[in-house]
Amino acid sequence: MDLLQLLSKIPDPEIPVVNIVELGIVRDAFFLDGESVQVIITPTYTACPAMYAIKQDIDKLLREQGLKSQIKTVYAPAWTTDWITADALEKLRQFGISPPGKVDEELSGVGKTCPRCGSNNTRQVSRFGSTLCKAAYQCNDCLEPFDYFKCH
Repeated sequence: MDLLQLLSKIPDPEIPVVNIVELGIVRDAFFLDGESVQVIITPTYTACPAMYAIKQDIDKLLREQGLKSQIKTVYAPAWTTDWITADALEKLRQFGISPPGKVDEELSGVGKTCPRCGSNNTRQVSRFGSTLCKAAYQCNDCLEPFDYFKCH
């Protein structure tokens, strides 16, 4: 049984178009014995409110497969947007969330790309968006608001 493939059935509770594996929240998963599985996870933010739901979803899915779960949360090394897969970055964009760039782009002050029209002529409305991991932006060309998934 491919545990990562199984766990990829669990959508992120806050951004359901991506799953917890492609976001990089699941660091590892392996069998301890024939019926016990350890899953190692890292939150996108230390105080991420979705982690409780993610743990419940992991436990439920594994129980449905007749497995016992042992879920371990690790904080070091800290989660980074570099762990998000290329497919997940594209899913975020198609969903209307501007995906994170590289850290040096974040610090440069360059406008974030509007996921609707592709313009970089954007402005930050608020450092905090609909969730802790996002900031609120608006496109100055198409005037649409959008979330930007913060790079870190």
